[in-house]
Amino acid sequence: MTVYIDPPIWPGHGRLWSHLVSDVSYEELHAFAAGIGCPPRAFDGDHYDVPSTLYDAAVEAGAVPVGSKELLGHLTNAGLRRRKR
Repeated sequence: MTVYIDPPIWPGHGRLWSHLVSDVSYEELHAFAAGIGCPPRAFDGDHYDVPSTLYDAAVEAGAVPVGSKELLGHLTNAGLRRRKR
């Protein structure tokens, strides 16, 4: 059971963002996100959009930093990837 986070390199709304995913379940992901202060509205189908201001808190709480491609691989291999319509 691991939660992964990619670097805050994704621009949007005047900020940089990371993606936070679980390799086990959405329940684990929701609990972890709540624990670092990430609001439920940040959930985007299969991941959380995490502002750069919460990146360090996520890593300190146990999220494993990985590159974006590796993060996507973990999400896909866990069977939790949901494609956008």
